[in-house]
Amino acid sequence: MSGRCGVLLHPTTLPGTPACGSFGAAARAWIEALADAAIPVWQLLPLAPTDGTGSPYSSPSGSALNPWLIDADDLVDEGAITAADREGLPGAGSLAPPAERLDPAIAAARAEAIAAALLRRWPEQPGASREAFQRWRRAEHAWLDDHCRFMVLRRQQAGRPWWQWPGPLAQRQARALRRLAEEQAEALLQEALLQWQLQRQWQRLRDLARGRGVALVGDLPFYVAHDSADVWAHRDLFSLALDGSLQQQSGVPPDYFSATGQLWGTPVYRWWRHRLAGFRWWLLRLERQLELFDLLRLDHFRALEAYWGVPGTADTAEHGSWKPSPGGALLERLLRRCRRRGLLLPDGRLPLIAEDLGVITPAVEALRDRFALPGMKILQFAFDGNEDNAYLPVNYAGNRWVVYTGTHDNATSLGWWCSLDDGARQRVAAAVGAPVTAPSWQLLELALASPAELAVVPLQDLLELGDEARFNTPGTTEGNWSWRLSRPLAELAGALHGYSAMAARYGRGGGPGG
Repeated sequence: MSGRCGVLLHPTTLPGTPACGSFGAAARAWIEALADAAIPVWQLLPLAPTDGTGSPYSSPSGSALNPWLIDADDLVDEGAITAADREGLPGAGSLAPPAERLDPAIAAARAEAIAAALLRRWPEQPGASREAFQRWRRAEHAWLDDHCRFMVLRRQQAGRPWWQWPGPLAQRQARALRRLAEEQAEALLQEALLQWQLQRQWQRLRDLARGRGVALVGDLPFYVAHDSADVWAHRDLFSLALDGSLQQQSGVPPDYFSATGQLWGTPVYRWWRHRLAGFRWWLLRLERQLELFDLLRLDHFRALEAYWGVPGTADTAEHGSWKPSPGGALLERLLRRCRRRGLLLPDGRLPLIAEDLGVITPAVEALRDRFALPGMKILQFAFDGNEDNAYLPVNYAGNRWVVYTGTHDNATSLGWWCSLDDGARQRVAAAVGAPVTAPSWQLLELALASPAELAVVPLQDLLELGDEARFNTPGTTEGNWSWRLSRPLAELAGALHGYSAMAARYGRGGGPGG
């Protein structure tokens, strides 16, 4: 990944479609715009279905794709649904003026209606399509079957979590699953068809990106949601009580930011069972993501060395403890698997980025460095007045880093600048070597001038947007994940080419694998 630059933008934010961005024309135009500007990296957030708050980091099915991203126009063009089906979808006719916020209710209703149309039109599809679907369904059965069952049962059970389902279903008794397959065959087929079409649309984007020299960087949450197909189908791999409730849950201990720590409410792993199984579940999970992306950011990387386990009934994270994780053994297995499958980077490294933010111990750093994984640097964290601040570019040790102006969890750079006191502003000016008149771009130039092998900027910073365009505020549940780009992609050419020209001055360019 030597000497490259990229843009962080989640596809839900793309313009031109009702309710939510999609895998359709705007996504293709975005890849073309990056390629035309010689920007070789597009970073995304997880593509999985979201939770009730719209977060892609807590998904009911970690290997599935988000149905909100299905593009109806492409389905019509291929004959998978009809133009009349499209015109009858929720949100039809709401293209002008462009929606400035994602509408989760319409996005969900639209995806459900598209899925129903796919099932309705399935008998009309040509034999070649039907055979291709069946081949894909067999190949993806490791996650697909349980995803389809889980989503069908969730609707049947009025959205109740799986541990509150009737015992035979919660416990996945063979007789109950056979009955489900018989009585809900069409509903299960509908879920599978939706995922197949999502996969096909994403694969077209992946092929386009490869052809245009744009690398796709994905994002994988470390933990999976308690109420998810993953935990329901593999409950022995997670710290659960017999009734399905949490025995041990995840979080982080008290620190400067929170006197009681952070409690995440996801089950921690029973690592000894993962070891016994040869880490099969983890390897399949990672391999699935590496089929979707060229590189993968592993969120909360530090938990691969040790995790903070909290009693399942606790209300805060204060009374947890650090417990060891077998991350080295897992990454060794992954390295061998990726080598056999040709998934390593050209220099032989794993295609992973370690999210190593926060208080990181020498043991975590040793694990990261043992596998030569790049860590992360956030420039918004660099100006606290400490000359030894690890986020200041002058303090980067080597080049194995990915540097960001900010991420999806930060204020926009303009919003951040507006919140700074005079002392912090003076420190920023000293770092950039000039009066600060365009904070977003001057912070970006500092990133590009750093020794980090990859510099990434959120699109909001390229457009010099304020906190009205902030994507997520951690610790809150309202107003997140909903920002959308309200201007046509053609209007971004100036910003993208300006970014590219600035990056070129610092020797940043190149394609996937760098």
